[in-house]
Amino acid sequence: MIAAHLLVIDAFDPGDPATWIDIANGRSSILFATLAGVSIALVTGGQHPLRGPRRARASARIALRALLLWALGLMLVATGVPVYVILPAYAILFLLSLPFLGLPPRALFLLAAVVGVVMPFLQALWDASPFWSTPDGLTVAALVGWHYPFPVWIAFLLAGMGIGRTDLRSPRTAALLLAAGSAVAAVGYGLDAASGSGVVAEGSSILGAVWTARAHSSGVLEVVGSGGFAIAVIGLCLLVCATPVRWVVVPLRAVGSMPLTAYVAQLAAWAVVAASVLGTPSDLSGFRALQPFWPLTLALVVACTAWALLIGRGPLEAGIARLSTWAVREPARPAGVGRLEG
Repeated sequence: MIAAHLLVIDAFDPGDPATWIDIANGRSSILFATLAGVSIALVTGGQHPLRGPRRARASARIALRALLLWALGLMLVATGVPVYVILPAYAILFLLSLPFLGLPPRALFLLAAVVGVVMPFLQALWDASPFWSTPDGLTVAALVGWHYPFPVWIAFLLAGMGIGRTDLRSPRTAALLLAAGSAVAAVGYGLDAASGSGVVAEGSSILGAVWTARAHSSGVLEVVGSGGFAIAVIGLCLLVCATPVRWVVVPLRAVGSMPLTAYVAQLAAWAVVAASVLGTPSDLSGFRALQPFWPLTLALVVACTAWALLIGRGPLEAGIARLSTWAVREPARPAGVGRLEG
């Protein structure tokens, strides 16, 4: 995420290791959305989806979290930091997850596949509308996070929910995720390489706009390739963290345990430093010229590690969870239930 924001990255060239950091472009945000689906599945029962009143309460809490994320996203947009803030789209994806909370893994994966193959074609038609170039269109795009269009990106959320409904403690599950994700990614990126798609082809027709794996294109090959990549990364991390290596990567796990806090802290720090040094937070090239990548990355890793070890759950994650639990409370127990009389 930080690399995609703060580094000037050349197009990927397998023969040039200096360009391999291009892996961060697009794939970091898609992994973020896929993990959102995993989280939603885990808080709604994991392998055993919640039913009845418990599911209703969980749905209400997810809806409230979505509202809070949307408001937080708009506040980040208002800072003027020149990035496409993902939180408004993230919030809409949370809401779109609600009808699918009761589905088993197979149905979720099937839906993700159908959406991922079909919706990019409709998305290309919608994106071609001149509305998005108007002032009203730009406002709507910011309000709904259209750079991460939810009609397509719901595929990543559904895939993540499918993952979260499996047995994530099983090495077999992790190996299957790694193998399946790698195979799917190979298909997407392989077709892109074989067809020679490019920016020129994207601009020539709707089919060209769809048949691409370019980062942030929402093309069908990006959905397949980067979606498979996200699944493979999750499987790999599950395998690695089932070994003693999990203690070596504690700092990375700490940052990963509080993604919302890390995301907001990064953009907030960016806004403050850029406004102080450059006079405006919107000067992207000027801020990158300050070479903030390593200082910001190391500060974030150290701060998240210290917080995780000394306090626990990330501050924004804990705050939103407490607020949603307070607002949507468990039903009061009848007197005497759960107590010993005498």
